[in-house]
Amino acid sequence: MYEKLENCPSCQHPQFDNYLICKDHTVTHESFALVRCKNCGLVFTNPRPNKGELTKYYQSDSYISHTDKGNSLINILYKLVRSYTLSKKVRLIQQFKPSGTVLDYGCGTGDFLRTLEKKGLEAFGVEPDNNARELAEKKVGGKISSSLQEVDSERKFDMVTAWHVVEHISDLRETLKLLRKKLNKGGYFIVALPNLNSFDANLYKEHWAAFDVPRHLYHFTQISFRNLVEKSKFKLVKTLPMKFDSFYVSLLSEKYKNGKRNFLKGFLNGLKSNRKAAKTGEYSSLIYVLKKK
Repeated sequence: MYEKLENCPSCQHPQFDNYLICKDHTVTHESFALVRCKNCGLVFTNPRPNKGELTKYYQSDSYISHTDKGNSLINILYKLVRSYTLSKKVRLIQQFKPSGTVLDYGCGTGDFLRTLEKKGLEAFGVEPDNNARELAEKKVGGKISSSLQEVDSERKFDMVTAWHVVEHISDLRETLKLLRKKLNKGGYFIVALPNLNSFDANLYKEHWAAFDVPRHLYHFTQISFRNLVEKSKFKLVKTLPMKFDSFYVSLLSEKYKNGKRNFLKGFLNGLKSNRKAAKTGEYSSLIYVLKKK
């Protein structure tokens, strides 16, 4: 079953423009329409599978966030880079909160939680996917919540993280409101998102791997995300690049566009994207550091 949104999920404006038609390259090979809000500029999938139907679009061994299988060269490279980026993420957290409690929303298979614990931080996770959650529980030796509602209602955190998760959330503003409530006063919320204004997004257009329809429901620019941040009562403190993402996304996009892998061309386009972004700030993916108002 599909649902058609009558209002923008961010600003509630009722008018949209047609944007693109994109294909699900991972599971069903269906095509989905993207529209752009005439008010805030958010691009989103519309119509989209309803919340109960979305789970079937994650049922693939190729979906790296929910599996530990290195079943392709691209995923093997992804996992090799991940060991470096995990430590970098922890250093970012410690820059703002040297100690304290962290809730990783959408913790996947638990690698980030395990890295946090090794660094002496108290870490908790939420992961709705059953398979990913089971893997995470084995790694951290404890229970991972399947939803925010399962987290102790009295518990608050010094930091909440959402690494490439916000674009997946059906109940966008309501979930951000709940996450804000989970933060202590002066707490931080770190969000990583693909950037619709990046060079690789403009180069690959409907073949851009970070569209990842229908799993990615929203497609943000820096401006459209700042609009959502203001409405959700957070203050934007800092914006940082995720430089490795341009390579991973470009490699996948080459495959989607041409039907075959071209590692050299994908690598060169990822490099070009980062070089362009060094001048514009429009990296393939961005980390937003937010603070609870």
